Amino acid sequence: MLTAIFAAFLGGVILNFMPCVFPVISLKALGIMRHQGDTASARTEGFGFLLGVIFTMMALAALLLALRAGGTAVGWGFQLQSPLVIAVLALIILGAALNLLGVFEVGLSLQRAGEISVGRGAFVRSALTGALAIIVATPCSAPFMAGAVGYALVQPPAVSLAIFFALALGFAAPFTLVSLFPAIARRLPRPGAWMDVLKRGLAFPMLGAFAWLVWVLAQQAGTTALAVMLASAVVVSFAAWLYGIAQRRRYLGKSYRVLLAFTVAFFVVAIAPLPKAINTGSAQPATLVAENVAPVKWSPQSVEAMRGHGKAIFVNFTASWCITCQVNDRTSLSTQAVKEAMARTGAVYMVADSTKFNADIDDAINAFGQGGLPLYVVYPADGSAPKVLPQVLTPSIVVNALNQAADKKA
Repeated sequence: MLTAIFAAFLGGVILNFMPCVFPVISLKALGIMRHQGDTASARTEGFGFLLGVIFTMMALAALLLALRAGGTAVGWGFQLQSPLVIAVLALIILGAALNLLGVFEVGLSLQRAGEISVGRGAFVRSALTGALAIIVATPCSAPFMAGAVGYALVQPPAVSLAIFFALALGFAAPFTLVSLFPAIARRLPRPGAWMDVLKRGLAFPMLGAFAWLVWVLAQQAGTTALAVMLASAVVVSFAAWLYGIAQRRRYLGKSYRVLLAFTVAFFVVAIAPLPKAINTGSAQPATLVAENVAPVKWSPQSVEAMRGHGKAIFVNFTASWCITCQVNDRTSLSTQAVKEAMARTGAVYMVADSTKFNADIDDAINAFGQGGLPLYVVYPADGSAPKVLPQVLTPSIVVNALNQAADKKA
């Protein structure tokens, strides 16, 4: 248990450097730099971020454990298997980008509207940033983290929650330490007008995250849902622009209530069609990267039927929303060396696509002691015990595993 707690903490620290978290984490860095020289405000930011991270992590963990106790086979990142959650998260990310661009403001006092200062909303905004960071972090699985989460999912609730708590502490630790200890913060660049430029520049990583989420939605629910999502994004952006105008009119003491009512109406019109369009959409097949090998759709039955008949089996447990999976696909599995190794060894290439919820896939992930994706499993040709590959692949890792598996003839 102590090993799992330490691994979860270390995995949480490393998670800060994963690509899916960068857009939100950069907001926290900007918030800390704003308060250079103001120790009290910096600590407020730090505590807000810490509490937001811990509360959201524990809420997700409690929901995850409750679903598993009820018989639903789910793992880390389970909420991203829902197209509706993906759509809502995409619109939140879009709103954050528009806020960074200055289309509207959040948490500013009337006197400080438009300035870099965050005003009295600093604690709430930091807590919401922490919550958002945890939600967008779930597609990533850092080193040391998958084993810890996999261990947590088969332990009693108290032990499981302790491990998830350690994961949250590790994730929040870097920015919390910087905010609590001024000596560390003094090494950061001094605040100035350049921060306003940086703030607007950080909108573009957020827009990149929005584009990625929209792509995931298209994989999950098809082109009809994609069209509705894009139309909703345009209307939400227009509503945000109207809201910004209403804010400025309010700051100037002018009438703004009618404009605010139009803003709410446009927002409702934007999100109302999403549930129906997403529920009636059809998922797109996962991208298969071993182009010269005929891929086989994974199922427990297909593995048992092919196992031990003289051919190695390579199973790629993946999902569109798993960024690490997509990186491995492009940097390792789609390389010529891996394709040639699969063809030379005659390996069977299977894809277990967890873009949308699949109980069999989640059961298999749990059976291998992993808390989430990615997962790569190689079954030797002689039917002996399968080998789990590292979560971060290189072509040589895959080629060596295929060669070793193929050499074990029945």
